Order: sequence, then C-alpha cells, then structure tokens
Amino acid sequence: MNNDALNNLPWRERLYIIIFFTDTRAGKRFDTWLLVIILASLVVVMLDSISSFNERHALLLSNLEWGFTTIFAVEYALRIYTHPQPRKYIFSFYGTVDLLSVLPAFAALLLPDAQYLLVVRVIRMLRIFRVLKLTPYLSQANYLLVALQGSRQKIIVFLLSVTTLVIIYGTLMYVVEGPENGFSSIPMSIYWAVVTLTTVGFGDIFPHTSLGKALATLVMITGYSIIAVPTGIFTAELANAMRQDSLQHNCPTCDKLTHEANAAFCSRCGSPLFERRELESQD
Repeated sequence: MNNDALNNLPWRERLYIIIFFTDTRAGKRFDTWLLVIILASLVVVMLDSISSFNERHALLLSNLEWGFTTIFAVEYALRIYTHPQPRKYIFSFYGTVDLLSVLPAFAALLLPDAQYLLVVRVIRMLRIFRVLKLTPYLSQANYLLVALQGSRQKIIVFLLSVTTLVIIYGTLMYVVEGPENGFSSIPMSIYWAVVTLTTVGFGDIFPHTSLGKALATLVMITGYSIIAVPTGIFTAELANAMRQDSLQHNCPTCDKLTHEANAAFCSRCGSPLFERRELESQD
C-alpha cells in the first residue's frame, strides 16, 4: 500500500495498518523504532541488575524504566483499540508477550525483584522477522517441529532409561562412598551421577575410595556412550521429515499423496503431476 492510499483511510484504520503491518514506509518505520526501544529497555534492565551501577544511577534507571513502560503500555492500548478483533489480539502470542512486557513494572511496586522479569521483552524482538521480511523462512521451522514430534517417544524412552541409570549409579555411589566422603544422601549422590554422566564435572563432589573411582569411571564411559543418542534420534527424524516433504507431489487425478522427488507422472494412474509448462521449466 502506498502512502497516498494510506492517507485516504480513516485514522483508526490507518493506525491499524501502521502498527500491525510493514507494507508501508510508516509501518516499517514504526516497527524499527519499536525494536530500538525494546533493545534499549533491555539494556536498562541489565544495567539495573549491576549493583555498583544501580547505586550510582538508581534514579536515572528508574525514570528510564518507567518511561519505557509507559511507551509499551500506550502501544499495547493502541493495538487493542485499533485491532478489528481485540480479543483475538489479546489472546494471541504477541498480545500475551506485549502484556507481559508491561506487567512486571507494576508488579515490582509490590515485589521489587519482579522488575527483572522485564527481560521477557526480548521475545518482542521476534518482530524483527516482520521488518526484515524474513517471515517466509520461518516455514522451515516446520521441519524441526515434525522432527520433534516424530522423535518424542524415542527421546522419552531414552530419558527414562538415563533417569534409571543415574538413580542406580547414585545409590551405588552412596553405598560405596558414604556421607564421610561427601555423598551425604542418595539425592546428593544422584546429583553427582547426573553431573558425571553428562560429562559436566563440577568437581564439588568426587569419590575417594578405589571402588568409588572405579564406579565413577564406569559412569563416565556410560556418559560418552549415550551422550549422542538423542542427537542421532533427532537428526534421523529431521532427515526423514525433509525427505517426506520432498515426496509431497499430489496427483490431481487419483489424489495419491506421495511420489518420488523427481517423478513427473503418478505411479498409480500415470497422470502428469505437473502442468506441461511446469514440466518444461523443470527441464
């Protein structure tokens, strides 16, 4: 939509297009400045968490934060007012995030530490995909979702197996080492097993006896053996999802859904899968 057509619209509809779309220069400018303000508010929240900086500039940070909160509150109200279906916006993903970016500032009046929940504003940076016209690329995320759904049961079984292993290893280590060597309880021993099995190795608890070290060695070897299992499961499902998508050539005659990636004719009825012009363009 060009600027002349935009100026001829009623002001409420004009505001709706500017706020919710980036098809106009004004809309793109609005979203760009909004992203700048969001980023600036995040910087203020992070600086406020630094005690030395907060002590010297507490009043300035407070004023800036309330200024940003006012801007976001006005923006949220305008979005509700200009949207043709306010309820749809309020309960949408962005509507929820917009509300959560304002509420913590008021919650901080009762709970001071709640102000740090304002970092939820970083999610609003997702609007950058609209400004940079990257939304079509988000469709590729569907492969990830399909792969996660396909590997869900396998990963759950894997996690249950790992949970069983760390409980067994933790209990054995508690019996072998005991409280005198830092393994004060079975939960603490399970914590050690998790840290060791995942090859993190904080080093806050470690075995002292020879038998305990031998058991720790077994846990480490087990960790290296299974650490790549969930990655392999997800990678296999991701490759399968991409392969299935490449086979999605619907036959216009018999409605057969899947065909080989380079197929030009239906394997069931022999009808062409594409128009002649499309076949010539593929050649």
